[in-house]
Amino acid sequence: MEISEKLIRSVIEEVLQSYVSQDSTTAVAPKPVSVAANAKGLKLNELGNAKVGTRKDEVVIAVAPAFGKFQTKTIENIPHADVLKEVIAGIEEEGLQARVVKIKRSSDVAFIAHEGAKLSGSGIGIGIQSKGTTVIHQKDLLILSNLELFPQAPLLDLETYRAIGKNAAKYAKGESPDPVPTRNDQMARPKYQAKAALLHIKETEHVVQNAKPIELEVNFI
Repeated sequence: MEISEKLIRSVIEEVLQSYVSQDSTTAVAPKPVSVAANAKGLKLNELGNAKVGTRKDEVVIAVAPAFGKFQTKTIENIPHADVLKEVIAGIEEEGLQARVVKIKRSSDVAFIAHEGAKLSGSGIGIGIQSKGTTVIHQKDLLILSNLELFPQAPLLDLETYRAIGKNAAKYAKGESPDPVPTRNDQMARPKYQAKAALLHIKETEHVVQNAKPIELEVNFI
């Protein structure tokens, strides 16, 4: 039997539906925080090719190819508008400025974060996949190294995203903050594996080989 992408999709969707039906009565929504309460939607305007920043007080937030456009929620259905607003708020609470770019030539969160760090005037970047996986990176590190990795997207809530922004800003100021505390659930991987695979496939569909990073104007609507 020939294994095609269409077949893989159908299998993933069937498994995903079974998880949805099993968990519909036990799902718990992430606890919201006040800053994101007014973020009803998100509009990202592309302003052209992103350049390396010169400001030492900036942190670049690099988002994945489908973020905010082809996908608008994380794996736990947290709106991208809320995620972005919390990360920006965390950065600004530390007295720094956030700058948002889109990385189109990869769906790998480590690569996305590292590209953001290289564009940042402070050398610190945050990479966010559409499904929510996040990395804080530094431009002088290897791609597979990082400052902090948040691989379990289903366990990331708005408080965590805000704390990620704060820690990234602290690194940009030359501090050595304690890592952002996160929950751990050994069942998260098997529980969300099918959905994560499907979302990654959808993300990768929008990868554009050799595309340059794009500067974004962020509008919360």
